[in-house]
Amino acid sequence: MKNAISEALQYALSRCQENGSLPADLEAKIQVDHARDKQHGDFATNLAMTLAKAAKQKPRELAELIVANLPDSDVIEKVEIAGPGFINFYINSASQTSVIETILSQQEKFGLTDTGKGKKIQIEFVSANPTGPLHVGHGRGAAYGAAVANLLQAIGYEVHCEYYVNDAGRQMNILAASVWLRYLELCGEDFPFPVNGYKGDYVLDIAAALHRENGDKMYHSWADISKDLPKDEPQGDKEKYIDAVIDTMKALLHPDQYNLVFDVGLNYILDDIRDDLEHFGVVYDKWFSERSLTESGDVTIALERLQKSGHCYEKDGATWFKSSDFGDEKDRVLVRENGQTTYFASDIAYHMNKLERGYDRVIDIWGADHHGYVPRVKAALQALGNDPDKLDVLLVQFAVLYRGGEKIQMSTRSGQFVTLRHLRKEIGSDAARFFYVMRKCEQHMDFDLDLAMSQSNENPMYYIQYAHARVCSVFSQLKDKGFEFDQASGLAQLDQLTESHENDLITRLSRYPEVVMKAGQQHEPHQLVHYLRDLANEFHTYYNAHQFIVDDKNTRDARLCLITATRHVIANGLKLLGVSAPEKM
Repeated sequence: MKNAISEALQYALSRCQENGSLPADLEAKIQVDHARDKQHGDFATNLAMTLAKAAKQKPRELAELIVANLPDSDVIEKVEIAGPGFINFYINSASQTSVIETILSQQEKFGLTDTGKGKKIQIEFVSANPTGPLHVGHGRGAAYGAAVANLLQAIGYEVHCEYYVNDAGRQMNILAASVWLRYLELCGEDFPFPVNGYKGDYVLDIAAALHRENGDKMYHSWADISKDLPKDEPQGDKEKYIDAVIDTMKALLHPDQYNLVFDVGLNYILDDIRDDLEHFGVVYDKWFSERSLTESGDVTIALERLQKSGHCYEKDGATWFKSSDFGDEKDRVLVRENGQTTYFASDIAYHMNKLERGYDRVIDIWGADHHGYVPRVKAALQALGNDPDKLDVLLVQFAVLYRGGEKIQMSTRSGQFVTLRHLRKEIGSDAARFFYVMRKCEQHMDFDLDLAMSQSNENPMYYIQYAHARVCSVFSQLKDKGFEFDQASGLAQLDQLTESHENDLITRLSRYPEVVMKAGQQHEPHQLVHYLRDLANEFHTYYNAHQFIVDDKNTRDARLCLITATRHVIANGLKLLGVSAPEKM
């Protein structure tokens, strides 16, 4: 309907320009919105007020001119001018109910558009270091990223989902050292575990697997290991201590042995992460290895390009990127004095690699604690000669769990955290996916586990799913009462739908494609959540006020067409959020 009205307005402006009543060079941005009050029609535009100054006319007089030049329309029943120059449009009932026929015809395709046709978008999300299981904070990024990908696909974009595997660097070395130390405990050694080591039970599981497969082949006594180690906290520095443990481990083990410990830890956790996400309904097109950037030479190429463009310098034996020239608060190290490249250098190479794969846009979904990282990555892309505006970084706030009104405390390094797998098992993937996207990604989130599990109208997911199940139950009752649904007859009798609740429900259904479009373009799945909640409310209100299985066949079939259309839209919307639409509850 919006498109039809916009086209009519554009036609009116063109006619006014042709007959000289408006300047030929007048440029208009036409905006049509749903009327807030039904008394003021179905749609409204402030076009006359936005053009008045450029057209050198009073807004209301300009509105009258535009209305006088509108074309005849089978859709628009009446047009009125209100206030200082609003133009209100009333849509005829046949055009309003036509959305029911459209939904029943298109079914799961209703709401899909080709706005982004021919454009490729890459979305990278979660990308947690494979140093432990995914926790509930990662879950929010997973649910949000998957929903954004679904919405972008729904409006026509070709979307490629990717997980960046940080399989290199210091954190992975700390994991390897943690596994080896637990392995030594299984060999009979007794010693204080490093303060900065990974302490979760999963490390014990990895060490046990390593010991079962290799026996004591990588055993060294704690006396040999600890003789040259500095002090750990509280007497010493925990960072220097764990780095010294890593260096000692590398010195004592053969390179093949070290790589074995490293890979056993990496693969165990990565397999666990992949399995966890797949059961959460999140599947990636590619798992991209950080190590592959070095092996392919991409890191070297990126550094050489930055040096040739004059955006690097040497200081204190290290190589620095002049990120402050691009608005960053300070310059950043690319290569340390020991010759090791930094994580930032790998990240530059990774984003260079992304853009060279031909994507029109690249979307990174990061934790909110990475907000300071955004300007330096964009700065590097600009220094490499790429368009930094091709990169969108969406920041996701951490989710805080509450049970019984009490906050659940979590610490990743100590191993005291709620895993995504545990959350899925406790409340189900549907509830987790839904609750994670109820708010804007950048908003703080309090996740109420009790509410997510409740079967009540206060639980928005239950309320929406129950609307879908209620429609299904109506058709079960229909069969039990010996009636049959004649869809063709119902579509021919849509003029029977004259109740206010029916009009409200039809209006809400007609807005679904617009909601999907906005939610996709603005990367805001919570808009779809709110829409589905409102749609469910319209349906439940209708259900409670009227009988659907009435004796009059025309009315019965028309109403059944309406609620069938409602069922399709609820199912379509929930699918985009990664949530099921049950037929029974």
